[in-house]
Amino acid sequence: MIGAMAGRHRRESRAVVVGGSIGGLTAALLLRDSGWDVDVFERSATVLEGRGGGIVLHPATIRYPVERAGAAPAELGVSVTWLRYLDGVGRVAHEERCSYRFTSYDVLYRRLLECFGRERYHLGEECSGLREPESPCLAFASGRLADADLVVFADGINSFGRGLLAPATEPRYAGYVAWRGTVDDALVAPSARAVLADAITYHVLADGHFITYPIPGRLRNWLWYRNVQPGAELEQLLTGGDGTRFATSVPRGSVPPDRLRELARLADASLPPVLAEVLAGTPEPFIQVIFDLEVDRTTAGRACLIGDAAFTARPHIAVGTAKAAEDAWTLAAALDVASGCEVVEALGAWSRQQIALGTAAVARSREAGTRLQNGTWSVGEPLPYGLYRLGDSSLADE
Repeated sequence: MIGAMAGRHRRESRAVVVGGSIGGLTAALLLRDSGWDVDVFERSATVLEGRGGGIVLHPATIRYPVERAGAAPAELGVSVTWLRYLDGVGRVAHEERCSYRFTSYDVLYRRLLECFGRERYHLGEECSGLREPESPCLAFASGRLADADLVVFADGINSFGRGLLAPATEPRYAGYVAWRGTVDDALVAPSARAVLADAITYHVLADGHFITYPIPGRLRNWLWYRNVQPGAELEQLLTGGDGTRFATSVPRGSVPPDRLRELARLADASLPPVLAEVLAGTPEPFIQVIFDLEVDRTTAGRACLIGDAAFTARPHIAVGTAKAAEDAWTLAAALDVASGCEVVEALGAWSRQQIALGTAAVARSREAGTRLQNGTWSVGEPLPYGLYRLGDSSLADE
């Protein structure tokens, strides 16, 4: 039952979560259930819907809505039963049974925000300072101050908190980007839908790969990973149609039309026709830059980092949201057994566990990404999905 958790002695302890996405909301919910008085501060002035595309679900990702809010996995995502590899002309080169489930960012975010509620979820609050990590007080650009007994920075790859706790660590460009998009399945020709039906589909090129799978709402998510040289080539790609320079992604609606036309031309020349058609039917493709990020420190006093603020693994092992959620679960468990004066010690022990998991995930994702981008990934290889080990992302139909 929500709220009926072990940490009742914490009723007067205050936690502040900086960042209101999947990891931040999961941490806020779990801490509140353990008796913490929790506020979430999100820098965006609007709710975060429409910020991402598809997500490969993992048991950790949906653990809160399933265990604490009574949701069924079938409510949260679409299942597939086939892994398929296509050859250069679109024929099935390999297929085998699988049990993965996929959702969209919006579906998962809405469910977690509904669980937390809007009263203590503060939009348009950008963190600008942290005074005295041992007795934290957060400052925000709005002029607001927030005292806390615990600060959780869940503010993503561009984390303000990481700049305070691990200032020497910066994201490292992996050498390629993902063109991404979501298309209504009704806009895809029936012949193409038949090839892609009930499957997660891969196509491996000599210098990249393409992946597509269904998500809720009768939509199809896709990603085309393309190698892009750092420097001028990458900078040009990250310049929006109005001249805005982006650092980690170019959002929907900001990619210049001539660049989208060039993308469609490259798809016709490089991809199987069925995948080129999926791309061509997408109204607003966008760009995500691929990074590696790993810290050697995730805590200072009563402040800590979770999710992509601490470790960003390349998407190929499909555990970005899962690791953020797992960070939140393990954090709450570590604090549940600590009294007020032991919080700093509990964070230290939790951090060692978190660093081990994050370091391993980044290494596995780097190895998979390198081979997927340099043409050494073999058609028919099992997908590298898994948080702690290969295969633990499986979510069989109930």
